[in-house]
Amino acid sequence: MVKFGTGGWRAVIGDEFTKANIQLLSKALCEKMKREGVADKGIVLGYDRRFLAKEAMQWAGEVFAAEGIHAALVNKSSPTPLVMFYVMKHDLPYGMMITASHNPAIYNGIKVFTAGGRDADEVQTHQIEEIIETLKPEDVHEMEYEAAKAAGLIEEIYPLNEYLDNIIDAVDMQAIRDARLKIALDPMYGVSETSLKTILLTARCEVETIHERHDTLFGGKLPAPNASTLRPLQNFVLDAHCDIGIATDGDADRLGVIDDTGRFLHPNDILVLLYYYLVKYKGWKGPVVRNICTTHMLDKVAEQFGEKCYEVPVGFKHISAKMNETDAVIGGESSGGLTVRGHIKGKDGVYAASLLVEMIAVTGKKLSEIYKDIEAECGSIHMEERDYKFTQEKKEEVHKILMVDKKIPELPFAVDHVSYLDGSKVYFENGGWVVARFSGTEPLIRIFCEMPDAAQAKTVSEIYEDFLDLK
Repeated sequence: MVKFGTGGWRAVIGDEFTKANIQLLSKALCEKMKREGVADKGIVLGYDRRFLAKEAMQWAGEVFAAEGIHAALVNKSSPTPLVMFYVMKHDLPYGMMITASHNPAIYNGIKVFTAGGRDADEVQTHQIEEIIETLKPEDVHEMEYEAAKAAGLIEEIYPLNEYLDNIIDAVDMQAIRDARLKIALDPMYGVSETSLKTILLTARCEVETIHERHDTLFGGKLPAPNASTLRPLQNFVLDAHCDIGIATDGDADRLGVIDDTGRFLHPNDILVLLYYYLVKYKGWKGPVVRNICTTHMLDKVAEQFGEKCYEVPVGFKHISAKMNETDAVIGGESSGGLTVRGHIKGKDGVYAASLLVEMIAVTGKKLSEIYKDIEAECGSIHMEERDYKFTQEKKEEVHKILMVDKKIPELPFAVDHVSYLDGSKVYFENGGWVVARFSGTEPLIRIFCEMPDAAQAKTVSEIYEDFLDLK
């Protein structure tokens, strides 16, 4: 059965990620487009480097063609944000991307985008699920691929240049040229190399790349740019004396960064750096948006400049919706996705990376120096993150404790209030917080805690671990 989570539909290849389910979802979207009277506008489809991704895109295209809906298929593996940009630029009602983003290699999936290039929200995905439930296998029809191409119902496109030109136009390329930076890239065997390399070489950067080949197993590692997976990039940055190391996840909508000292910059740090840069150095005005698991350092920076920070549930669709509502400068999440006002309404690791390079060039400072400036102005804060696998019985038990009985453990810090916006989040009077919630993309219970010092964050996390018996 096709069920959407916070980042689209994701499933194990050969289990639920099958041709039948891919085409069932495609048929449901066809029905939705017809009911909304937008079927004549067509749809764009893309894919990344995962196993069966290109085939899955073609299987989906054959269904749209059979329903008389024009499908523009990006004919090379590409970043997810390219598809989102195409939906926005060409005023399409929908787009689809075959990807499981940063999930393990045994997964694949589909992200659906709506008008303006936004992630489909819960209302939209629920409507697709409802239509799927009414469909039978015999309701799904397909037109043979070559016949669909000949009929003009499938069109193969490669709109990389217009996507890259949009980013190049938004970035201070002259400042980057003048800075003569040395940059290390780690696409993590994914799809960002061509995009990032083109932008950076155009700006006359010296670029070195690791893990660039096509590998559907992602080198045996999770294609998520985190502290443990980016150790090779850390070593490379230090050994080659690079100004910055940039990594992107499998479909290039998230990024990870290694600074000039070899330190892994948490996605929280990247968000803080970019918001600070856009407001202080570029003179932008406006609030910032983060989800419930993302650093409150953003609140401190916003307050410093007389701005507001808005909190939303996990799921980038909530970030983009609140940004649209508040005209925020930037919005993002602790898992590595962010977007900036004036660009697409979704995550874009390529654009975010380009902005970070611009920041180094414009300020004339290393990333490590800029972050020290922020801490000197706004203070420091420390986060602890923990993930736990669970059985279905354990999930039900934890859900009952946190969300039904609304219990919290005995805590050594004064509690200000508790929120159930997404999971259970406790806010302390000292400005710290802790949240326990279930992941929307993986079978994990996650605990995030942020406190004035690292020891306090560790203590609170351990109290929650014991309270929920997660060891």
